Amino acid sequence: MIYKKYGKTGKDISVIGFGGMRFLKTGDTYDYDKCAEIVVKAGELGVNYFDTAPYYCDDNSEFIMSHAFKNMKKQFYVSTKSSQKDGAKLREQLETSLKRMNLEKINFFHIWCILNMDDFKSRMVKGGAYEAALKAKEEGLIEHIVFSTHCNGDEIETIVNEDLFEGMTVGYNILNFPFRQKGLQAACKKGLGVAVMNPLGGGLIPQKAEYFDFIRSEDDETVVDAALRFNASHDEITTVLAGMGSVEEVVQNCHIGENLKKLDEKKLKEIEGKLFNSMDKLCTGCRYCEHCPKKIPVSKFMLAYNNKILQNEQEVLNNLKNHWGIEYKKAKECIECGICEGKCTQHLPIIARLRDVGVWGDAANQ
Repeated sequence: MIYKKYGKTGKDISVIGFGGMRFLKTGDTYDYDKCAEIVVKAGELGVNYFDTAPYYCDDNSEFIMSHAFKNMKKQFYVSTKSSQKDGAKLREQLETSLKRMNLEKINFFHIWCILNMDDFKSRMVKGGAYEAALKAKEEGLIEHIVFSTHCNGDEIETIVNEDLFEGMTVGYNILNFPFRQKGLQAACKKGLGVAVMNPLGGGLIPQKAEYFDFIRSEDDETVVDAALRFNASHDEITTVLAGMGSVEEVVQNCHIGENLKKLDEKKLKEIEGKLFNSMDKLCTGCRYCEHCPKKIPVSKFMLAYNNKILQNEQEVLNNLKNHWGIEYKKAKECIECGICEGKCTQHLPIIARLRDVGVWGDAANQ
């Protein structure tokens, strides 16, 4: 496994990190033993950065990690998060995470999911999230205060230049890299470590492997290999967080980390030339939008809508019906309250897209 320095922390971090959001259920529950085996295998193959959070996998991820950690033989580092703005609530969540994972400290603790600059400022107020995290660090409960964000490059640069953090986690992949590259460059210049999430675009890249085949080079067996290598090739990026739901996926991803060959400038320019602005508007399936008062499965509609951006309206309707088992008419129940758009980390026009689906469905059934 190849390792990179995480900013100025002095820590050597595996170029492939473990994203703890993609554990699979066995029936209706999570088999902790089976899931923990995947984590342990990653550790055996050299992964030493394990990222989890409250609420991941129906609030089971931290428990699964704890189940695995007791069987880990090599040194590892733990990343978890809190989106609480109130300092007291953040402290409570931190203590819960420590207890769940049976840890004395969190190595990388995130001020989680900063959506925009107003949101960032709300975490910095007296008695707020950052102040509580700083106090916990002084007490030894946190080793490094970092942040995660879905902001654009300019906003990330502004946050980085506040000199408050030692690292960050950001969504970054072949689909959206032009829109966040400036933020990564700013972080690198300031000496921050950088973990990147969603390297596979929420699964869209392997699902549309033929479409995205242009990112593959002779060194890549699959599009997945190419997407991971694209991220890992960046000097600004410390670790690429890959969600792994099986031992086979661990082996495949760790192979990239062991045999990393950086993309040359010519290949990077070739990829950039084939990207287009609308590709930054693909839903990555983070599911933060799932707060609909009408019980519309918003994230599934948005993932289906990706087919409009990549293909056509009919594919959206086909995906809804045949993949998700959802009637398009559900989209027409939207009351345009805006809750989902307020939660969307990518600032997608969800209401307009739901309206589109309703129109397309009606037209197709005339």
